[in-house]
Amino acid sequence: METAQKIQLTHTILFVSDMANQFFQAKKAEGLSPFTLTFYRQQLMHFLKYCESQSISQMEEITSVTIREFLLWHEETGHNPGGLHAAYRTLKVFLKWYELEAEPENWKNPVRKVKAPRVDLEPLEPAGLDDISKLINVCKSSTFWDIRDKAILLFLIDTGVRARECTGLDLQDVDVISGEINIRHGKGGKPRTVFIGQKARRALRAYLKKRGDKVPFALWITEDRERLSYGGLRG
Repeated sequence: METAQKIQLTHTILFVSDMANQFFQAKKAEGLSPFTLTFYRQQLMHFLKYCESQSISQMEEITSVTIREFLLWHEETGHNPGGLHAAYRTLKVFLKWYELEAEPENWKNPVRKVKAPRVDLEPLEPAGLDDISKLINVCKSSTFWDIRDKAILLFLIDTGVRARECTGLDLQDVDVISGEINIRHGKGGKPRTVFIGQKARRALRAYLKKRGDKVPFALWITEDRERLSYGGLRG
């Protein structure tokens, strides 16, 4: 092996479960987000379960036929086209990592022969201005919830950030005077800067005043002073 990071092979048998564990560790060391790591783990667990049901334990036993039959099995167990595509993407990343990391001899990556499952996605209809106005008007009381939710709505309208980017923000990422917002961990781990307008800045200042704390902590919190979760934002 050329580098110390290469897998040290003490025998010629490479087990699927062992390689999956090393894959998780490698991706964690790369600094992938907890969400991405959980996604990979959940998807690969389905594949490991299938391999176990077919008495497939070694990496060299995985073929293009194995992958196709796994995808069919995945569909038969109730997964929609989006779920099939997610399983395929994860396997593609996993097997490409194995190919580069282990450098197996006389082994060709079987996923190269398998086409990605087709996913027909209907474009999402954006929320209308009337609906947005109604949502904002609902948040008209002086309670913590309404002041916070109004600030979040205006914040999302101005920035267009993803839900997890929104909930992942800390107070230190926000300048309430200029409206500059620093997204430290965007998609793919890439940082970027977005801005909010006057109404959103005013709502954000009202929310921070209602909080009454200056701890360098999460921007959006619950009444229990916990970071607002992805599920909490969607709810």
